[in-house]
Amino acid sequence: MMYRLFVSIDLPPAVKGDLSQICYGLPGARWVEEAQIHVTLRFIGDVDGGVFRDIREGLAGIKGSPFAMRLAGLGVFPPRGQPRVLWAGIEPVAPVAALRNRVEAVLVGLGLAPEGRKFSPHVTMARLSEPPIPRLTRYLAGNALYVSPEFEVDVFYLYSSVLTGKGAIHQIEAGYGLLPPV
Repeated sequence: MMYRLFVSIDLPPAVKGDLSQICYGLPGARWVEEAQIHVTLRFIGDVDGGVFRDIREGLAGIKGSPFAMRLAGLGVFPPRGQPRVLWAGIEPVAPVAALRNRVEAVLVGLGLAPEGRKFSPHVTMARLSEPPIPRLTRYLAGNALYVSPEFEVDVFYLYSSVLTGKGAIHQIEAGYGLLPPV
């Protein structure tokens, strides 16, 4: 059996609800369902059952302290050319990047190829299909000062994802608590 995996930080329901308040009014946007909103630390992709078990066990060895985070500001990928993804930014970046680096070290240590792209922590809000650029510009300008309530990150998750005709269905495979230093 193959597993399509990713590692993420979930957002509290109140923060997802807060973000969903601005997820409307942009032609060409396929909005991410509120339940699916998360911060991807590392997309792993398809692995077999043995590698899946190694990953699930390997991630359990990650140590780190809880940290405060919030969503702040919006943008699009790619930064030049036809926009394909609308995202909300994360602050502060440093503790998220540090956790992601620990995840990456475990995965590479298990023999997975290193992530080729620079890590840019964000929450995907919508996939874009040729949005009218003037409308997109107005949307970004109108929501430029967006900031979510702050929340504590004290756990991260290994998810499996099944692609369907109606989008991806995500399932938690394991959760990993971040504990304050003793």
